[in-house]
Amino acid sequence: MIAVTAFAGRKVAVLGLGRSGLATARALKAGGADPILWDDSETKRREAADMGFTLADPASATGYAALILSPGIPLTHPKPHPAVLAAEAAGAPVVGDMDLFERARAELPQAELVAITGTNGKSTTTALIAHILAACGVPSVAAGNIGRPVLALDPLPEGGVYVFEISSYQIDLSPSLRPQAAILLNITPDHLDRHGGMAGYVAVKRKLFANQQAGDMAVVGIDDDHCAAICNELSASSAATVVPLSVERTVEGGIYVKDGILFDTRKGSIERIGDLGEAPALKGSHNWQNAAAAYAVVSRFVADRAKLFGAICSFPGLAHRMELVGTWEGVAFINDSKATNQASAARALASFEHIRWIAGGIAKEDNLDAITAFLPRMEKAYLIGRAAPVFEAALKGLLPVVQCGDLLTAMTMAAEDAAKAGGGTVLLSPAAASQDQFRDYEERGDIFRAAARQWIEERKKG
Repeated sequence: MIAVTAFAGRKVAVLGLGRSGLATARALKAGGADPILWDDSETKRREAADMGFTLADPASATGYAALILSPGIPLTHPKPHPAVLAAEAAGAPVVGDMDLFERARAELPQAELVAITGTNGKSTTTALIAHILAACGVPSVAAGNIGRPVLALDPLPEGGVYVFEISSYQIDLSPSLRPQAAILLNITPDHLDRHGGMAGYVAVKRKLFANQQAGDMAVVGIDDDHCAAICNELSASSAATVVPLSVERTVEGGIYVKDGILFDTRKGSIERIGDLGEAPALKGSHNWQNAAAAYAVVSRFVADRAKLFGAICSFPGLAHRMELVGTWEGVAFINDSKATNQASAARALASFEHIRWIAGGIAKEDNLDAITAFLPRMEKAYLIGRAAPVFEAALKGLLPVVQCGDLLTAMTMAAEDAAKAGGGTVLLSPAAASQDQFRDYEERGDIFRAAARQWIEERKKG
């Protein structure tokens, strides 16, 4: 645990008692603060009381030195939570656990922080960086929006590297965070209801670089207009070293990938780093972007380029992100349940052919405009969940479609059709959120994986 002493001797409200909320409460208590906890869930409150914590609703109480907010609770939009309004009226800061981590860093062994954000690719890039660092002997840990809560970590030794995936919600709650290396991969429409529209969403992503200083590194993908504008702005105004990266064109003073080959031009010449075709878990241009960003940052800590690139190629990949879960007689089953929006699903669709596409859930858009370019790669769409009628209307006349209702039905139908056709790719890449039928995208992916493997085993038995 990382003890937070910034509020020692004072009361601090903690709202939201998921994993990060409870870890925050323990860290505050270990640092001498008096955390007062609350959650709308009676079950969560009972669990906290059983752990010995005091309970009180911060929306109706006063005297708190700060409000520590779970990222899932609205800070500004669609409207602030009542507890946020109460804290602001009392002049108490409203922050999250990553902001508390930053406040605690001065008392920890000197270690650098890498923070990764972007609409898509955050988790893969975070895990990849931690994997490379570990393979190269650098003490590191991945946490934040992936894995463990940041305050539940044991402090790293001097020279270590914290690698944090950070969402837009978490950035909004981290005004003091200063990553020594910050990555912005891409920006496409997402979470617009929580940020008051696209302009608000872009502005929050930009905040990740706000506290960087000379000697720090800002790595920015420039293949979308929003990120390109941020990169230009940072290049003109930031004290940090700005590293542009692209998988669509060559760049000067940065990193780019062309035809799967990774190049580094930061020293004024073109340095060929390696062929990403040697990295089986990093297939597709979106994963090339992830690899380029990881390379850019890890080269800050690892001088041996050959060793660094070898570690990239040994990355095993992540569950629910273009995960190959099995094959049978030319039929491949790919679990890409993490694709909860069109842009993410489009990246998977660009990576395979003869696709039996399983899609649907809670749609974030009322169209499939980002998908239509990949229709020639698809054989048929198998739709599930609340978005099925919307997706069917968008695909009408363009692609054979069947409404399946649930995931198991869709998987079975797609697998049988692919087998009859002599092979193909059964791809779960929903382009929609999961909570209409599942707890989260992980449960959705787990069910798909288990069903696909059961289908394969039954066919092997004859």
